[in-house]
Amino acid sequence: MSFQTSALILSWIAILLLAFTVSGLVRQMHALSSGAVQRRPESVGLRPGAPAPGFARLAPVAPAVPLVLLFLEPDCGTCTEVLAEANDHVDRPGLEFRILYRDAPAEQAAGLPITVLGGQAELFERYDALATPFATVVDQAGRVLRAEPLGSRAALRRLLDELDSPSGGSGPAVVTNQGGRA
Repeated sequence: MSFQTSALILSWIAILLLAFTVSGLVRQMHALSSGAVQRRPESVGLRPGAPAPGFARLAPVAPAVPLVLLFLEPDCGTCTEVLAEANDHVDRPGLEFRILYRDAPAEQAAGLPITVLGGQAELFERYDALATPFATVVDQAGRVLRAEPLGSRAALRRLLDELDSPSGGSGPAVVTNQGGRA
């Protein structure tokens, strides 16, 4: 068998393997686009109405207004923006903020007029704050009203605006972490 014949046979084998690979990928893409593969979105955060873990530690004196708990990381750029947005709204009536860091707080949080708590890894776990920045709103009785990840400074502003103007009720709106009203 000559070199040319061997090269031709190997080329055909490579083409067949490539065809099988492409057909497998096409089948997977078809299954994904037709909805044959069902994946439930993972919910994060505590469900509305659940008791807020460590509430007595977060609010030693029963608050007169809902608490907005912001779970942040010092090396997260978006967290820094969310912290700045929270600082812009610190005087907003009807809300109180708590900034929680898993380990040591960011340097930017040092001089702010907001309660900043470092070393809160346990609360990150108990509140199911898997991604940062993450917000949980807790009512005066220590029940979760809302829990959701924040993707930007504007997301915190939207959350605060929705808490100020609940649709048709006298208290803050209860919203599930999937975005639907409860």
